[in-house]
Amino acid sequence: MEKKLRVGILGATGMVGQRFIALLENHPWYEVVTLAASERSAGKTYEEAIGDRWKMSTPMPEAVKKLIVYNVNEVEKVAATVDFVFSAVDMTKDEIRAIEEAYAKTETPVVSNNSAHRWTPDVPMVIPEVNPEHFDIIEAQKKRLGTKRGFIAVKPNCSIQSYAPVLTAWMEYEPTEVVATTYQAISGAGKTFKDWPEMVENIIPYIGGEEEKSEQEPLRIWGKIEGDKIVKAEGPKITTQCIRVPVLNGHTAAVFVKFAKKPTKEELIEKLRNFKGIPQELNLPSAPKQFIQYMEEDNRPQVTLDVDYENGMGISVGRLREDSIYDYKFVGLSHNTVRGAAGGAVLCAETLTAKGFIQAK
Repeated sequence: MEKKLRVGILGATGMVGQRFIALLENHPWYEVVTLAASERSAGKTYEEAIGDRWKMSTPMPEAVKKLIVYNVNEVEKVAATVDFVFSAVDMTKDEIRAIEEAYAKTETPVVSNNSAHRWTPDVPMVIPEVNPEHFDIIEAQKKRLGTKRGFIAVKPNCSIQSYAPVLTAWMEYEPTEVVATTYQAISGAGKTFKDWPEMVENIIPYIGGEEEKSEQEPLRIWGKIEGDKIVKAEGPKITTQCIRVPVLNGHTAAVFVKFAKKPTKEELIEKLRNFKGIPQELNLPSAPKQFIQYMEEDNRPQVTLDVDYENGMGISVGRLREDSIYDYKFVGLSHNTVRGAAGGAVLCAETLTAKGFIQAK
């Protein structure tokens, strides 16, 4: 790309906003030029607005330290400075829906990490290796919004990344029933152990709204575009439990699967290792070379050893074996704030750029 596209980050002071900033440092296609956050951060330099709340393990990039933070609600002002925005705002769902549409209506594409628009019928919710064809619904969305280039696209919940792509790789064997228990890191709640000391040596067996997302969002990803909306798939039937565990980064899933056409273990492993999509074919900047790795060791994947596989953009699978009630069971691991949040959104933006949906204004 000759000239980098100008990017804004909405909700730049939160954990996912910070992850966007860390991931976009030295990005070959994009340059972060505008940071926006709540009114209390507006007018300060980014460094001042963050203070001692920088949560990434890498230092704050020099390029953003002195950027003056905009008020995220000054939509026209922010939109005038950028080609597109990433959204990680911390507001109510109604407020998020409204502000993301307001940005789209300024002819500014919005690639969102938020859940507010995941079930808006003409908003694509995409894992780029799994359902990039859903981006085609954007044309219908633009008609509804009355825009020429402005639209909203979202990525799905972090909880499904460790098993939905795996099941996608196995679709020809027709999975019919899935039982998944996810063990979710505290960064999924935007926290560190310093912020949330009661999570040390503790497990909380409840994450609000997470089980419904974990059961329903894969069906939307596997759905089809019908007219001006995406209609979710009928199956497989998925039931989940979602548990918060004392881990900083990395969501692990223990999954049981029943198939209509039972494959061999070797066939399943081969499908995982060969699974790829548009990001790999186009060699997009953030794409993992090997999307899903299968690990033969009995004690893998492990968070401490495997969460950063492919810079946090790959998925690690292990312990695939036959089950006495279901056909097979396995353990999956994904990085919840990279592949599951900011990194997944960046890969969506790269796919949208490659497809011509995001261009310089």
